Amino acid sequence: MVLQASNLSKRYAAPGGGALAVLDDISLSLTAGESLAIVGPSGSGKSTLLQIIGTLDQPSAGKVVLSGQDLSQLDERALAQVRQSQIGFVFQSHYLLPQCTVWENVLVPTLAINGRVGGASPEESVEKRAERLLKRVGLDDRLRHFPGQLSGGERQRVAVVRALINRPKLLLADEPTGALDQHSAEALGQLLVELNREEGVTLIVVTHSRDLAQRMGRALELKDGKLQ
Repeated sequence: MVLQASNLSKRYAAPGGGALAVLDDISLSLTAGESLAIVGPSGSGKSTLLQIIGTLDQPSAGKVVLSGQDLSQLDERALAQVRQSQIGFVFQSHYLLPQCTVWENVLVPTLAINGRVGGASPEESVEKRAERLLKRVGLDDRLRHFPGQLSGGERQRVAVVRALINRPKLLLADEPTGALDQHSAEALGQLLVELNREEGVTLIVVTHSRDLAQRMGRALELKDGKLQ
């Protein structure tokens, strides 16, 4: 089991006292290579759930276990190491560094993981992996380009490669096609499906797009704080 989320709840203080429940006793699990779409109306807590799974936020109750490790038992420094080495993130905005080239943006996450170069393996160096993945997403002729010289779809493909460069066990994508035109959105959705299979990474996508959700192995709806 790659991911086991158990009894997750998230509450915020409400104006005038009391608490506003965003997530209510949510549990889910995924094995290696699975793909899951989480859909639901705006404000239903989809992004909050993804942020809790990705250790960017803490639940009010419940826990997340990643590859057998209970993340609730880790301090912030250890959680940062987990995010760096085991979780890849793709957001609606690409968050590329505008002053860095495509090549440099992809390699930024590899700079330091526990004192070693991230993404490296005995079979493939970081540079070879970056080159292979960028070629795989059709950007091998854009290595020296800056983000401002790329289309929206190209920038998101760079963000996907950056998220995968350190060989994460879990890839979290929050509305990855939300800012793209229809053609680019369809292409990126198909690319995520193919990379999920090729890289063997477990994939969770939060999306409003029914088309993207249907491409995943399964889909769950978040409504009234519960997964259905």
